[in-house]
Order: sequence, then C-alpha cells, then structure tokens
Amino acid sequence: MTGYYSRDIGGLVSKALSEMPVVVITGMRQTGKTTLLQRQSGLRDRRYVTFDDFAQLAAAKADPDRFVASDEPLTIDEAHKCPEVLTAIKRAVDKKRVAGRFLLSGSASFAMLKGVSESLAGRAIYLVLHPFNRREIRRRTGRVPFIRTFFDEPELPRIKGLHPITPEEVLTGGMPSVCLGEVKDASLWFKGYEQTYLERDVRAISDIGNIMAFRNLLRLAVMRTGQLMSPSEVGRDAKLNATTTSRYLSVLEASFVLHRVGPYLRNKATRLIKSPKMYTGDSGLAGFLTGVAASEAPADLPLFPALFETYVALNLLGILDATWPTASLHFWNVQGRYEVDFIIEAGRHCLALEVKSGGRWEDRDLSGLRAFLAATPHCKAAVLSHNGTGAVQLGEKLWALPTDLILS
Repeated sequence: MTGYYSRDIGGLVSKALSEMPVVVITGMRQTGKTTLLQRQSGLRDRRYVTFDDFAQLAAAKADPDRFVASDEPLTIDEAHKCPEVLTAIKRAVDKKRVAGRFLLSGSASFAMLKGVSESLAGRAIYLVLHPFNRREIRRRTGRVPFIRTFFDEPELPRIKGLHPITPEEVLTGGMPSVCLGEVKDASLWFKGYEQTYLERDVRAISDIGNIMAFRNLLRLAVMRTGQLMSPSEVGRDAKLNATTTSRYLSVLEASFVLHRVGPYLRNKATRLIKSPKMYTGDSGLAGFLTGVAASEAPADLPLFPALFETYVALNLLGILDATWPTASLHFWNVQGRYEVDFIIEAGRHCLALEVKSGGRWEDRDLSGLRAFLAATPHCKAAVLSHNGTGAVQLGEKLWALPTDLILS
C-alpha cells in the first residue's frame, strides 16, 4: 500500500498462519505491530479488533468465549490486556483446530502473563517484530538477505551503490516514528518513550517497587551494550542485591529492551567465555540513554564502536528472526586471547563476523577470525565487516565485506 513500508516478518507470519491455529506477534513497544496487522499484505483482510478500544475490551472480558466464537479469521491487537480471552482461544482451538484462526499481538508482557504459555502450548507460535532494519527502511524486503545467500555460497559478490553507515543512522536506530521521520525531535520522542515504558509497561509486566532504582539499572545496563553482561557487576553499580538485579534484568529482556546473545561453544578451544553479551533493543534508544547525540561527532567518542556493533546486532537479529528462523546468533570469545563479535549458526555450519565501525582495518583485526577458522572446521566463511565499500577475499574462507552489503 502507498506509504507503507513492508516488513521482513510478513512472509513468516503468513507461513505460520498457514500451519498454526494461533500466531502471536510480540516485540518491543512501538515497533509497528499495529501497522503491520492493519496494512501488511496477507494480513490486512482479516477481521481486526484492538483491546485499546474500551468497548471491545469490555465485551471480551464479559463473555470471552462468545467474543472469539466466529469462524472468520480474527486478529486481536493488544491481546495481552485481556488474559481471559487467551483461555477462551485455547478452548476454541481445542474444539476446532483451524490453521490461521487467530493472530494476536501485544507487548512483551505477554511473556510474563501467568498461564499464557500453558494456555497456548502446542497451539501457538511466537514471533518477534524488531525495530526497522536497513532492508525495510530501503524497501528491499522482496530480496533474499545477502547474509543468507553468502552463507550458502561464499563468493565475491557484485557490489553496486553501497554506502557507509553514518553515525546519524546508528543514533536514529529503527523505531518507526524516528527512522521514518515522523517526529522532528528524536531526543524528545525517546524521552517520552522511556517515560511511557517505565510508567506503563514495566508496571504491567512486574511489580517494580522502586522505579527510580529500575531506571538507574536500565541506564547502567544500556551503557554496557555490546559487552559481556555481569549481573553482579551491574547490580553492584546500581546498589541492588542479586535477586532484585536478576528480576529487573529479566523484565528488561521480557520487554525486548535488552537482548541476550549467547556464546558459541561448539569447538574445542579452551577457556571459552560462557557469559552472554547484552545489546540494547534499539541503537537510537541506546544513544539517547547514554547521552550520545549526533551533534557531538559521535564517531570519535569511546562508546560509538559499541553503539555501531549494537546497530549491526539488531539488524542481524531482525533479519534472522524474520527471514531465517532456523539460524541463531552467537559470539565467540577465548578469554584473554581471541574474540569474534558474531557467529551465525544454521544446521551443522556457521559463519563468523567481526565488526569494525571504520572503513579500514589492520592485520591484527583478523586474528580472532583466523583463530576461529582454525578451531572450527565446519565454519563456511569468516568475514571482517567494515564500514567501507570494497569487497575482497583475504584468504581461504576469509573475507572483508562492507557492512552495508552484509545487512542488505
């Protein structure tokens, strides 16, 4: 439709609806779930209701079984606001299991509602809508992602019209209102986002007694984006005990404000790091919460490489979850010796990515990739992802490719 930016996840949602009776779309607040349901091809012709509408919510609470009784494919937006309807959906599916019967969306509090997992177990598939990635912003969702074609057949690609990723793009991020230019003052929008998240979503997800302590932990965690996450360390800095820290971090993950990326452990290297790395759910939000502004020449700031890596991580997560759900994202770190930012694993094979925020590199920047190749015979390719425009093969299974290409 005119003006609508098609989302990568659209095809996966349609496929899931052809196989499962219930499809649930979750994700960070304000990532475009409502717009997707109303305007994405293959979804917009369904009967649509939202529990933001008080009348619809009241009707569902009064008689949930009658509310979902229609044989017409039903889309319910903000479904987490009425847990009663989820139990009614379970009963309806048990009586008549029809693929694509219910499409639900809601905030991450879905994952925290007691009994939801049990109610829809075996009946539903959960999909995550991430913030916009570069493919979506550039309206290139009709193409197979480059990273998948390169994984299948690593070869020197034909490159045309590539552009380095600017600091402004990193600090804009992928929240629709910001990256599509719907707001004039991004910092004001992010401030409102933080307030709304803290005042509404957090309180709905969990009983947060001290909202100021939670806000402090949020900012301390975001300052560690792209780093190994030590709950004890961030909890100590936030002056919180281990139990409270763990609970608050779980809320941040459940609401997709933080993403956990686990280590890749399928090789024989010793002293492998087993702690996860954490990434903020949007690089623009990370920039706002850490006080980095585009007007401050952020490429020269110490935190910028971590924000750039966060931007790449979120694009990769968005692409993989939407178009390649059998693939998973990891990192590799041999304590005190080598590290690789990202490992994409699919089946028995994998691909390694080391990210550079600049367009140049030195031989030492390849040491982690070479070590990973030596330790992992089933790795199909190791790629230095640089912020330039040239593509070159540096050796057997070893490449240097533009980040713009990798995220296309």
